[in-house]
Amino acid sequence: MSKLKNIRILQNLTQEELAEQSGVSVRTIQRIETGKEPKGYTLRILSKALAVAESQLQNQETELENTTVTEEKEKPEEAILINYSTLKLINLSSIPFIILPPFNIIVPLILMITMKQKNTFTKQLISVQILWTIMAPIVFMSGIFLKLGRQFTLILIILIALSNVFIILRNALEIDRNKKLHYKLNFSLL
Repeated sequence: MSKLKNIRILQNLTQEELAEQSGVSVRTIQRIETGKEPKGYTLRILSKALAVAESQLQNQETELENTTVTEEKEKPEEAILINYSTLKLINLSSIPFIILPPFNIIVPLILMITMKQKNTFTKQLISVQILWTIMAPIVFMSGIFLKLGRQFTLILIILIALSNVFIILRNALEIDRNKKLHYKLNFSLL
């Protein structure tokens, strides 16, 4: 099986969907998947559409690439293939547990491990949930210390929960549209 086909299947894309996203004809994708080597513009546009390095789509390595591969001690984390539908599922798994804060971290963490999606995107999703779980009680306690009444406290609880729902849904939408995260940290808490 060609590298293009493996990556396409991992990302749950049909040949037609990949053709639509990349602008490359279905026939060209079929030729590449049956053994033709992608080159030039086609290689660049397919790697961009799949969000992978160009070298991951090439079936044969040149001597220069072989020497660079042997010099590298470990693969960069971005080279790991990302299944975006699984990533979206891991992201959305936090929603049912917004009112039980530890579980909005534990459930995605368990899914990340069982679905073998230990990549920067998944770690960022869980890091955002960890940060939200730390910040939510701080904001809530600050609101209580202001002593503005019970109605304010109830509204504050609702706003805190809705803020997390918004973060999760906005990231899910961005994963669908652009295969990236809208809300992410510059560091990882995992």
